[in-house]
Amino acid sequence: MNENSPVAPTRHSDLEGSWRCPEPPAKDCPVARKRKRQRRVLGVAVLLLLGAGLTSGAWRSQAAREAAVDAKNQYRDIAPTVRVAAIKAAPATIDVTLPGATLAYATADIYARANGYVEKRNVDIGDHVKAGDVLAVLTAPELDHQIAQAEAAKAQAQATIRQSDANQRLAQVTNARSTVLVKQGWVTAQQGDTDRLNYAAQQAATVAAQASEVAQDSAIKVLRQQRDYLTVVAPFDGVITSRSVDTGALVQSQATLMFNLQQTDIIRVQVYVPQDQAFGAEPGVAVDVRVPEMPDRVFSGKITRIAESLQQGTRTLLVEADVPNPDAALRGGAYCVVELHIPRKTPARIVPAEALIFNRNGQQVAVVENDSVHLRKITVARDFGTTVEVMDGVGAGDQVVLNPMVNLADGQPVKIAPAPAVAKN
Repeated sequence: MNENSPVAPTRHSDLEGSWRCPEPPAKDCPVARKRKRQRRVLGVAVLLLLGAGLTSGAWRSQAAREAAVDAKNQYRDIAPTVRVAAIKAAPATIDVTLPGATLAYATADIYARANGYVEKRNVDIGDHVKAGDVLAVLTAPELDHQIAQAEAAKAQAQATIRQSDANQRLAQVTNARSTVLVKQGWVTAQQGDTDRLNYAAQQAATVAAQASEVAQDSAIKVLRQQRDYLTVVAPFDGVITSRSVDTGALVQSQATLMFNLQQTDIIRVQVYVPQDQAFGAEPGVAVDVRVPEMPDRVFSGKITRIAESLQQGTRTLLVEADVPNPDAALRGGAYCVVELHIPRKTPARIVPAEALIFNRNGQQVAVVENDSVHLRKITVARDFGTTVEVMDGVGAGDQVVLNPMVNLADGQPVKIAPAPAVAKN
């Protein structure tokens, strides 16, 4: 084939198996090999650095864990110094302070039992009287005339009795004679019956006359009693707190209020005790009564009466105490403050309020035993501010931590701080 011969076209299929990437120039081969070596070195260096970083991180993490464990162990081994206070047993009585009211031991509204005019009034408001003292004298002249009339009627009845008695004895004798003569035939039977029945009638007349005397005597007693009622007397020792009449006033029986009398040598004190203390309030329990106007005076007494049933609306028990008042310093109707010393039914303990712990476990205290802390759950019955009354969980004499740390753990060892020295004057 010569140069001028036509060249046959080359097909793609003919070139598939024989084509290769052209070889780089000979002068570029050392450079390529050098770059390849650099890439390998760089990759190995990156891998080494990555491995060193992972190793260093693992070592640091392990060191941090070991440091945390060591710190935790050291914290457990550390015994912090804490202040403690001893728990005291609650008093044998519960002192409850409640509002109350004073009442007179006895009070009476005095009415007249007879109609009349006030002739004399002997007392006024504020006067102290004794039982039987005359408070007022009424006058009723018509009552004296009624008594005289009744006494005359009684005398008439007595005369009638004597007359009836004489007639009865005459009828008795006549009847006795007639009975004998009728049997002998000297007197008719009709006359005998007449004498017998006459005797019976005289007996009945005598009984009627005696009954009339008794009736007149009773009427006289009633009138005399009414006359006695004209003198109004005090039923008991006390003080006059009200006067509604004066000299010359008309008094209607059982309708006109004359005086009000109150016994104040003993004062009743009424107080309503809440349910939680009511079951300990019994007759004989001591009370102390104070009146705001006399802050330095305390009136002592005892519970004498209880209602035995709580008020449904307030769940309180009405309690009455008697308080001696010989100098009349207390007055009825006054507001007072009553302190009841109720015997405790169940034992309790007094815990300082600064020892309480409040968390998700409820109310607790930290008790120190054998130089370690033990958390105990408690039930608070009453809060007194600086102290609380606890029903369970602790005992008298237990040492509780004051102002405990937030992270104080159960079983943690502690040291008890020495008690502060008491300053001497």
